[in-house]
Amino acid sequence: MGSRGQKRSEMVDELPADKRACSSLDFRPSSSNSPVQTHTNSTLEAHDHDMDTSSSASGSSRSEDEPEKDSAYGSCDSDDMEQHHSSLHEYHRGRVSSDHGKFKNIISTLSEQTEPSAQLAVLTELCEVLSFCNDGSLPGMTSDLLSPLLVKLAKHESNPDIMLFSIRAITYICDLYPRSAGFLVRHDAVPALCQRLLAIEYQDVAEQCLQALEKISREQPLACLQAGAIMAVLTYIDFFSTSIQRVALSTVVNICKKLPSESSSHFMEAVPILCNLLQYEDRQLVENVVTCLIKIVERVAKSSAMLDELCKHGLVEQVTHLLSSNGPTTLSTLTYNGLIGLLVKLSSGSVVACRTLHELNISSTLRDLLSTSDLSRGVSTSQPIGGHCNQVFEVLKLLNELLPGLAKDQSDQLVLDKESFLANHPEFVQKLGTDVFPSLIQVFNSGASLYVCHGCLSVMYKFVCVSKSDMLVEVLKNSSISSFLAGVFTRKDPHLLMLALQIAEMVLQNFSDNFLNLFIKEGVFFAIDAILTPERSSQLMYPGFSGFQLSLDSSQRSASRESLKCQCCAFPTGQSLTLSEAGNCNVDKDAVYNLAEHIKTKYLAPELYDAEKGLTDILQNLRALSNDLLNTSTDNGDLDLHEDRVNSILYQIMDKLTGKEQVSTFEFIESGIVKSLVNYLSCGQSMMEKGVQSVYGYNAVIEKRFEAFARVWLYASPHLSGDTPLSILIRNLQSALTSLEAFPILLSNGQRLRNSYAKVPNGRSVPYPCLRVRFVRGESETFLKDYSEDFLTVDPFSSLHAIEGYLWPKLSVKSTKQARALSTQPAFQPDASSCPVDMLTDLTETQGEDPNLSQPVPDQAANVNAGESSSSGTQVYAEQEQQFNAETASKQQIQHSVSCSNEAAQKLAFYLEGQYLDHKLNLYQAILHQIIKQNDCSATKLWSQVHTITYRRAVKSEDIMPPACLSSPQDFSNDKVLAYYQHTPFFQDMFSCELVSDLEKSSPTYGILFLLKSLEGMNRFIVHLMSRERICAFAEGKVDNLDSLKIRVHSVAQNEFVSGKLTEKLEQQMRDSLAVSIGGMPSWCGQLMASCPFLFSFESRCKYFKLAAFGQPQSHPHMSYNSGTVRDRQMSLSGLPRKKFLVYRNRILESAAQMMNQHARNKMVLEVEYDEEVGTGLGPTLEFYTLVCQEFQKSVLGMWRDDACSFTLKTNLQSEEMGIHSLYGLFPRPWSSMQDTSCGIQFSDITKKFSLLGQIVAKALQDGRVLDLHFSKAFYKLILGKDLSLYDIPSLDPELGKVLQEFQALVNRKKFLESGCGRSSDFDYGLNFRDTKIEDLCLDFTLPGYPDIILASGPDDTIVNMTNLEDYVSLIVNATVRSGVSRQVEAFKSGFNQVFSIEHLKIFNEEELERILCGEHDSWAINELTDHIKFDHGYTASSPPIVNLLEIIREFDYEKRRAFLQFVTGAPRLPPGGLASLNPKLTIVRKHCSNQVDTDLPSVMTCANYLKLPPYSSKERMKEKLLYAITEGQGSFHLS
Repeated sequence: MGSRGQKRSEMVDELPADKRACSSLDFRPSSSNSPVQTHTNSTLEAHDHDMDTSSSASGSSRSEDEPEKDSAYGSCDSDDMEQHHSSLHEYHRGRVSSDHGKFKNIISTLSEQTEPSAQLAVLTELCEVLSFCNDGSLPGMTSDLLSPLLVKLAKHESNPDIMLFSIRAITYICDLYPRSAGFLVRHDAVPALCQRLLAIEYQDVAEQCLQALEKISREQPLACLQAGAIMAVLTYIDFFSTSIQRVALSTVVNICKKLPSESSSHFMEAVPILCNLLQYEDRQLVENVVTCLIKIVERVAKSSAMLDELCKHGLVEQVTHLLSSNGPTTLSTLTYNGLIGLLVKLSSGSVVACRTLHELNISSTLRDLLSTSDLSRGVSTSQPIGGHCNQVFEVLKLLNELLPGLAKDQSDQLVLDKESFLANHPEFVQKLGTDVFPSLIQVFNSGASLYVCHGCLSVMYKFVCVSKSDMLVEVLKNSSISSFLAGVFTRKDPHLLMLALQIAEMVLQNFSDNFLNLFIKEGVFFAIDAILTPERSSQLMYPGFSGFQLSLDSSQRSASRESLKCQCCAFPTGQSLTLSEAGNCNVDKDAVYNLAEHIKTKYLAPELYDAEKGLTDILQNLRALSNDLLNTSTDNGDLDLHEDRVNSILYQIMDKLTGKEQVSTFEFIESGIVKSLVNYLSCGQSMMEKGVQSVYGYNAVIEKRFEAFARVWLYASPHLSGDTPLSILIRNLQSALTSLEAFPILLSNGQRLRNSYAKVPNGRSVPYPCLRVRFVRGESETFLKDYSEDFLTVDPFSSLHAIEGYLWPKLSVKSTKQARALSTQPAFQPDASSCPVDMLTDLTETQGEDPNLSQPVPDQAANVNAGESSSSGTQVYAEQEQQFNAETASKQQIQHSVSCSNEAAQKLAFYLEGQYLDHKLNLYQAILHQIIKQNDCSATKLWSQVHTITYRRAVKSEDIMPPACLSSPQDFSNDKVLAYYQHTPFFQDMFSCELVSDLEKSSPTYGILFLLKSLEGMNRFIVHLMSRERICAFAEGKVDNLDSLKIRVHSVAQNEFVSGKLTEKLEQQMRDSLAVSIGGMPSWCGQLMASCPFLFSFESRCKYFKLAAFGQPQSHPHMSYNSGTVRDRQMSLSGLPRKKFLVYRNRILESAAQMMNQHARNKMVLEVEYDEEVGTGLGPTLEFYTLVCQEFQKSVLGMWRDDACSFTLKTNLQSEEMGIHSLYGLFPRPWSSMQDTSCGIQFSDITKKFSLLGQIVAKALQDGRVLDLHFSKAFYKLILGKDLSLYDIPSLDPELGKVLQEFQALVNRKKFLESGCGRSSDFDYGLNFRDTKIEDLCLDFTLPGYPDIILASGPDDTIVNMTNLEDYVSLIVNATVRSGVSRQVEAFKSGFNQVFSIEHLKIFNEEELERILCGEHDSWAINELTDHIKFDHGYTASSPPIVNLLEIIREFDYEKRRAFLQFVTGAPRLPPGGLASLNPKLTIVRKHCSNQVDTDLPSVMTCANYLKLPPYSSKERMKEKLLYAITEGQGSFHLS
């Protein structure tokens, strides 16, 4: 097919529209070693950086055509090697000597020869000799002698060939001997080359001049500048190809990097050309232009006149256009941030730049940047400020410059000019505030770094000072400034407090009438009073000021020489009072106290901030209702006596929260509503330290309370805004959580992964930093020896048990054989330290252990799913994994006895600064926990200081072993089966699950999390709750018609439960590569993900899932966007080796089983190659998974239930080939435990198929493949480990579910009447099923639809009647969703767990799990097709064939769209995210046809999602050919 970058020939276009995949010949890298590769209109060049296709599936680095080498490759005897090296050395020495002689002859001839033909011959020979020389083989004297001769010949205007070869020789000389650039400059080579460029008589000569100047500029940039090289290379740059343009810009970059302070005219005149080049499409070219402009602006930054001159050339306009039209996805992050920094420098010294930016509506661009920025890259104390900082920081600096400083110095003309301009144009200030103010608050509340938070407040303070009164009030109210300031006052940093107080003072000074009541309502005055009297704030639930914490201590200040000493240096407001002469900040607690006292004295009357009188009416009312609910709902859990009273209170609370007067976050928290609602819904259990079993006694009462709560909050009339009361309650809870939660973000502060030696626990090199620890014996400890070493390097990933195993033999006084034996037991092997670097201890410890283990290993700090390996230690980790698996197998057998024996008990207790370290954590996490407790969220000192850990002998076993996990309840006895099936399953783990271990259950944050968890569960199971409520209403005679059991409930959207702040915090933690690699994420991440995953966005949970299940990907951020081969990029994307597997189309399931048997447990990406087909890569692999899914859905396998729809299809199709097409999704066919065979199908075969299906699903998830399966919601619940009940049956069989619920309603009515609560006259009439007696239905005890499954065989179980109807319903439910499918589900899980633990999926709900497995069901975004498709090589979005194609696609029905996707990508479904997430991007190019266009068919390259479409003459002809291609061109892959 030719090499990558060239158009592929249409070799098999005569084939009938077959799909062409990439073979091993596709995408071969160019063989050119030139640093600048030739630019062509390549088919896939634009996708080099994000291609997700694979031409070669081997995990090795050899090419596909290269023969595989055995392990002994390259090995030979040492004598042979020495002889070989000796011969090479002799050859090289002889070659150098020969070249030296040739150079002497060439120099002599060139000096003497004047005949042009002879000169040309010598130059040709010289170039040939130079092209074969090695680096260093050209002597300096030779280059010095050649330089004047070549420069003279380069000026030979009469003979272009002589000029060309002489300049080429100059290029070669500079390449071989860079220092020769000095000789060339001395002999005026640069002016000569510039002259040839400006003359531009010959294209090839000019191109060679550019190559030569690029080499010279590397060593002699100043000489090139003075000779006018910048203008010489830029003047006619449009005449050259893109590759040569890149060379020209590289020359300018080299010069601009060394610009002198004078000679500005040499580079200022090039600015207009550079600004024009910013409009070009070539990314590398634009990035070089940006670099040049940044250097130019930096050089003239101190001259306002020169900055103004730059602005006059259109620099601001071009840069702003580039920022708004191209995001970081187009330009590199460094370049994009550099553009913002360029505007910062322009704005800081030029009023023209500020004016232009305001006129260009820069505020909207900055708003978008703030809303999509990576906050985890916030500047920390160990990162230098200046240069190319992170995007948010640069945006804040630009905003800071767009607003004038607050200095009163009238001599600063620039500040005065800015003030004057904004005073004359208040609309610009209003636009800036309207766009940016809410975004600044969002950034501040998203857990950004201290410097970013300080920058946000600085900009807000400037805005408040500059803005006019009428516009400012509107902006501040829309931004909820009162609530925001109340939250800021809970921070401990004096800089933030000072700025917040200054903002509050300015607002009160100018708009006291507008904001005084709001400050009271939102708790701002209570927060200010708490700064002055912290003891009063302890009586409030709302978090108050709790003391200062200086942002930088001595250890942090010394962490980096370039770090800032104070936040004031980053964002100076112009008030010089804040900075001392030494640059240190003078903001201290006295200044904060004084300002707070001033505000309190001047603006607050004494009664306003009184604890009682200062409460608003709505707060007092809510507090009274909260107390009433608390008192009423704690009366022995008896709801019947107080039902009306409780409902009345709930309605009043709802009315207050949804009333016209909005409830503030402060009022909501202070009212105690959260505590009372939690107590009511849980019967007080959430606040009590009781076991699980005590909760189950309250289960019926709890369900009734949830039903009553749901009736109030879901069935009430919507709010004026259209929101349901439940949505408003959730929104209040989210606001309260944002204000209250203080989960720390612990970043590694610029630490990089580097190799180091860890002496503890087992002395080995690790690919990440080590912790320095000094072990000291505790006072009064006599049993243990004193460890005398200064400090040890400890693997931070090692568990405390592993460290104990290292220390115990050295510390124990009783050095007996038993002690020595114990020190070598597997229980004390460094489990976690033998795990690879990319394993996540914190992520995995809450997500379940290795599926092969029956229970967790107590001393195991990490998940035993140890299959990942870093790029530097694959072989070592593979051996360690085998050893580890062997150890865990032995542990599994002896664990119970070990946990009770003294030998396996913990021997040492470790303490850090007097605090006990939990043995369940690794060392990194244990130390971080202490840092969190000290309210120091900086991890800088964690790596820099020596940690002193005290050890003592462990005495109590309770302190050793982790507390036993609360076991899930066992199956109920037979007499309670029905009651179990009626109850809603989510209550079972509602109170047994610990939310966050570091939170006290009495804390407001815990209550909010518990209530959100309860409401989210109620929202998901609302149909179950309301169905049960309707059945109870029928039983009690409140409704008489069975049709009234139908319900319609509008649940709240799931994204209402997502916490933006917690999501952003988690994102920051996951982006911190070091913390992720060694399991250093705070414990709250894993605990909240396990207990309240709904708090995080779906996208964040997907990232977390991949990290937890598969480890951190081995990415290579240093790789440029266009470097490396396709194989390199594939490895960088997945981090795993690739493996080809041969499959047979006529034996798909057999091939799949063989594939899984060989590779299910291996961490490698599988790619498919079909027998007797040359295609391989992404497309064939996706089609393989699609074919496997189709095979699994065939009815002949007997795996799935049939519904009415599939039964109808079966009558029209051959049963052998018919697939199950269930409208409600696939659900396992029930099997009786007494059955081994049914309809000729062995049950053992069924379990094998489900096990294989589990393997396929897990492997597809691991490799990122899309499956074409439609499981039912109920089956997804079983996969996630949830129990099913009567109310789940309608989701898989609506008719059966409806009848069973009606039967259950009759059963409940019978019980109600028998209890004496109803009238006896209703006994017979009320127990009929739609005017028919149950006996007359002639039902027997067989499973409906499956007569071979006998439900019961007793004498009373022949015909169903009213007496045994309860048993009949319970047995059907059991056979349908419990015991009848449990073995199949367990087989599926068993197969799944062979790839990775299925526990990792539990952070998703059923709908999300389907999106992950099967992609988007039908997400085409018809109106956005042009945004997600690339048109190239003859086509644009407006080309007539493209317009026709898009119209055809829009007209396709669902099945035709699936066929089109299958044809182009290999899979009939789109990945999660739809067409926008397709990678590589769908590309459509013009197919060049040899004969008549209308006779050709479209062809595709599925590995690149690449469609070659002929330019058909009409839309009808295109549709005809396209439909033929997508229907008939399936089933094989060939070259194209």
